[in-house]
Amino acid sequence: MAFDALVFDLDGTLWDTCPACAVAWNEVLARHSIEYRRIEPDDVRKVTGRPHEECIRLTFADLSPSQIQILVDDTTVEDGVAIERLGGEIYEGVEAGLRILSEKYRLFIVSNCQSGYIETFLRLSGFGKFFDDFECWGNTGCPKSENLRRVIERNKLVSPVMVGDTPGDQKAAIDCGIPFAFVSYGFQSCDAPEFSFDSFGGLVSQFMSSQETRL
Repeated sequence: MAFDALVFDLDGTLWDTCPACAVAWNEVLARHSIEYRRIEPDDVRKVTGRPHEECIRLTFADLSPSQIQILVDDTTVEDGVAIERLGGEIYEGVEAGLRILSEKYRLFIVSNCQSGYIETFLRLSGFGKFFDDFECWGNTGCPKSENLRRVIERNKLVSPVMVGDTPGDQKAAIDCGIPFAFVSYGFQSCDAPEFSFDSFGGLVSQFMSSQETRL
């Protein structure tokens, strides 16, 4: 099979902003005098991959509905502020790997993030030149499967691969009838993916050494 594109999830696949988001969530709790235990980066990692509102509702399920709504509204903004200030950790091998992959494949991003989040990633990382298009939950309100389908259709992709680190990424690939490449260095685990890699460099080596060519 000749693959023509790689569609990447963002958090847990290309970078990790959970420490910055934990700072933002704690600041919002303090601002509204909501008594709660301190949020740690691993708390954010446990829910990452879902739409932002779902992440907040799962993490703070024992708070009142009004408090949860405050957190949903304010963290939607404050996450971006914190990430602009603190940045995120780009995984080892991603910068060099994207440069190499872009010579052979068209590259895309599909994420369950808020509007503007992918743009922040591209600006802070300088990776905008590597990607042809992107879509997210914040722009459309649609699940990842539908956003992946939109990217495939509007870019006329014939044989793309979805790359991600969560069962949600895998489900999106299955729903769209495309292969899934799992990166095990991310946040979650997946069952029986078509491809599995423990490093970004390993993914690059596999797809650059294969017979697939950019269409």
